[in-house]
Amino acid sequence: LLHRAECLVHTRRAVCAGPDGNGIVLCQCVCDYGRFLVPDIERHDWRTHRTRKIAVDVHAVHIPYTLIEPAGQREFVRADCVHARLPDEFHGGKQTRAPSKAIVEKNMDGIVSTVKELDADFTFLQEIEADPSTRSYGIEEAERMRTETGLDTAHARNYKCAFVPYPIPPIGKVSSGIMTLSTAPIASAERIALPSPFKWPVSVANLKRCLMPVYIDLEGTDAQLVLVNLHLEAYDDGEGKAAQTAALKSFLEQEYAKGNYVIAGGDFNQTFPGGLDKYPIKNADLWTPGTLDDSMLPDGWHFAYDTATPTCRLDNQPYDAESDATQHYVIDGFILSPNVELTGVQTQDDGFRFSDHNPVLLNIRLK
Repeated sequence: LLHRAECLVHTRRAVCAGPDGNGIVLCQCVCDYGRFLVPDIERHDWRTHRTRKIAVDVHAVHIPYTLIEPAGQREFVRADCVHARLPDEFHGGKQTRAPSKAIVEKNMDGIVSTVKELDADFTFLQEIEADPSTRSYGIEEAERMRTETGLDTAHARNYKCAFVPYPIPPIGKVSSGIMTLSTAPIASAERIALPSPFKWPVSVANLKRCLMPVYIDLEGTDAQLVLVNLHLEAYDDGEGKAAQTAALKSFLEQEYAKGNYVIAGGDFNQTFPGGLDKYPIKNADLWTPGTLDDSMLPDGWHFAYDTATPTCRLDNQPYDAESDATQHYVIDGFILSPNVELTGVQTQDDGFRFSDHNPVLLNIRLK
């Protein structure tokens, strides 16, 4: 019933949008209010494509999953499915989308191919369009990812606006979010709203950040594997990142207290320990991430990240890995609960061909 109510809100928004734009602003405010009641989340199951099971021997101390890898290691990948990566000559904040649909399709081809080639058991994606959006020329990226991978999926929207009026040229209509792909059945999924640092009216056309936990049943135990996809605040004074990180920490501890295995991963928009040592900030006037510190985690919890290769680059200029003005970051990684053993983590050096982020591949064992 609530989902139907939200659909009516969206329809009403379109009907009320007048030529002067006032209707769009009014109805977007109504839509924002509606989403406090009805989080946007979608589930899709592809049971006929699955041949793998997850099993845990609760009578042993260090029993891994028994899925793909001969050694029993579990693989996760974190990647950005960027809506409209610009060619080099358009970088630097001068455009809000690629010059052509073909460019977006080319980058989408590369991202889908990368996900298939890495062949991880669980994949976290951020910035992936759920519905036709102006910046991606109406390409339904989430649907394409679902159909071409044939995996179970969950998608939660964190950016849905009838018309984003800034910058110039405007971004326009947006419907985007975070997506998790799974080779195992997804038992359930949730959208958990995070605190926003933005006030009205800026909040009307801004992101509504969230966590999206998906729950995977495990054979031989009542415990579940909880995979938390995230994309934390980027453009704030730091208070938003801190509040969202605190909310994330609280949620992870609650799930671990239930006896579950917990992994959170994605774009933290905060540099991991040692990241600034390897990739120092070159221009303080440009975007600077927050910082993560081991001391912010509860006892036994740990980060999983790789500083050998940058996970993100700044879109301030045409990309040149050797340029002194090129800014790299390590802002993508994972948090593991005490009962999850890290066996390997590596950032894949994809050269930022299709996205401003590189994929990060994680291998773990359950204790």
